[in-house]
Amino acid sequence: MTDFPDTGLQGDHVLSAVQQTMLIPLVARALGGGMFPGHACGDQHAAELVRRLRVPTEPYLVDRPTVLNILWRTKVMRDAALAFFARHPQAWGVNLGCGLSHYFQWLDNGHNTWLDADMPQSMQLRRHLLAPDTERHRTALVDLRRTGWWQDLKLPQDAVNQPLFMLCEGVLMYLQPYQAQHVLHSFAVNAPAGSRLLIDVMAGCAVGMARWHPSVGPTQAQFYWGIRSLSELTDCHPRLRLLATHSVAASHGWMGIAAEQMWNYWSSTPLYGVVELGVD
Repeated sequence: MTDFPDTGLQGDHVLSAVQQTMLIPLVARALGGGMFPGHACGDQHAAELVRRLRVPTEPYLVDRPTVLNILWRTKVMRDAALAFFARHPQAWGVNLGCGLSHYFQWLDNGHNTWLDADMPQSMQLRRHLLAPDTERHRTALVDLRRTGWWQDLKLPQDAVNQPLFMLCEGVLMYLQPYQAQHVLHSFAVNAPAGSRLLIDVMAGCAVGMARWHPSVGPTQAQFYWGIRSLSELTDCHPRLRLLATHSVAASHGWMGIAAEQMWNYWSSTPLYGVVELGVD
């Protein structure tokens, strides 16, 4: 468990093992650009939060592969969102399990609306640190382990009268398989036609192996969900379509590409990647 006494955050701001993992992308986005300039995302909010929280950054930055993975993932998701809002400039975007991320700094086009959603403890910390809600940048309390999580978003009618853009990063692998499948199923059932959901996925061989992850291991969080076939992502509902698959391998140079090619002898899924799902 972690709290932040230097910021005056006490008591209710103690984070669980899984919630502590939100510090990993925070540090990567704040400082990773200095390590990988070609992947820098220019996250000024992350830099400010790392300073205010006095996060000990060195334990995260020594895990260079994870820093690179997060910067790569951020760009893939940001670019997909920008393309979506170019097609649907007045649409809503939703970040499920947002932690301390701030995608709207890159995606605000003056007409769209963004909803950041997470569990109560995470949102309490977020609301203490970040600017209050506005008409076009809102927050919601949601627990993706609950069967009624979609209703907890409280999306207004104007949000669901058009396609939605949704992302869920660094979250589903910590859920039980039936819970992760339910997230995908709820999206398929409730999202308007043309909606998009971006998630990051890891191969099934990573399940149960979080203790060996340099950044996740110290939090004592565990990986419970991984995929052995891309079809697992769409089998839960006939409306779901797999629109795109992105593998992190190429961002790691020839060693990453070689590892991915070897892996492809046994599986068609990426070792780690981002997938874009849509609904008919």
